[in-house]
Amino acid sequence: MGHFSSMFSGLVRSLSIKKGKNNHGNSDARDAAEAMAKEAKKNDMILRSSGIVNVDGSNNFASVFSKRGQKGVNQDCCIVWEEFGCQEDMMFCGIFDGHGPWGHFVAKRIRETMPPSLLCSWQETLAQTSLDPDLDLELDKKGHRGTTALSIVRQGDLIFIANVGDSRAVLATTSEDGSLVPVQLTVDFKPSLPQEADRIIQSNGRVFCLDDEPGVQRVWQPDGETPGLAMSRAFGDYCVKGFGLISVPEVTQRNITSRDQFVVLATDGVWDVVSNQEAVQIVGSTADRAKSAKRLVECAAHAWKRKRRE
Repeated sequence: MGHFSSMFSGLVRSLSIKKGKNNHGNSDARDAAEAMAKEAKKNDMILRSSGIVNVDGSNNFASVFSKRGQKGVNQDCCIVWEEFGCQEDMMFCGIFDGHGPWGHFVAKRIRETMPPSLLCSWQETLAQTSLDPDLDLELDKKGHRGTTALSIVRQGDLIFIANVGDSRAVLATTSEDGSLVPVQLTVDFKPSLPQEADRIIQSNGRVFCLDDEPGVQRVWQPDGETPGLAMSRAFGDYCVKGFGLISVPEVTQRNITSRDQFVVLATDGVWDVVSNQEAVQIVGSTADRAKSAKRLVECAAHAWKRKRRE
């Protein structure tokens, strides 16, 4: 796991991109073919990159930054896809926090497969128990373990949020006096939630705290000392899928208003040491919007250093 933050703005509807027309048939066919090739290349770039790809003439912006923590390889990755589904008023954003020996592989695998699976009927697919049940089961058969997945689809003046795991989305909106107010859009699915703990126990899983981590509950197999998972929902982690762990996303939606400023998507590496209010203040007070995610992650890294010294 690492520290990851992705912040995107442009919550109001995007400006239409004007495209020139050609009256010649052959030119039209050639232009169409070139446009399709360009679109395919762009989509391939998005799925294979660990950042953002903007469309030409876009007035949206996204700030992305990730920093490796002290647990080893950075297992976080993200995707920001403008004009999602070839619609100018849509955007797809997702962050994925892997865990286990090959969690970075699982996180990237989900990042590559989730957007295409949503393209045909994304609203219905978001609510399914798993975006791809066969993929979800295959991920961990070689001990790869799992990943969280937090995604937002913006369509016009609506945002749809689907969350699996303990990453978090926080909306920054303005109050009557003009100050920034955080609105948490997701639930942190940890075993400490009563309903989540009850579900795991009823499935014959175990939930308890480690002595050196007071207050942090983990999911365990009934007759083993693994995996010690600090979340109740995740993709992968096949070894505890029969003991209460599920990959069912919580899906919500929200209307965007003129008061809404930006959304912060971040993994637990940020939220374990930075409050919602602190996060929106850090981002909102950063003069260079492109560096806002980096500043938030750096603040989280400093907070972790202070916490370890205590």
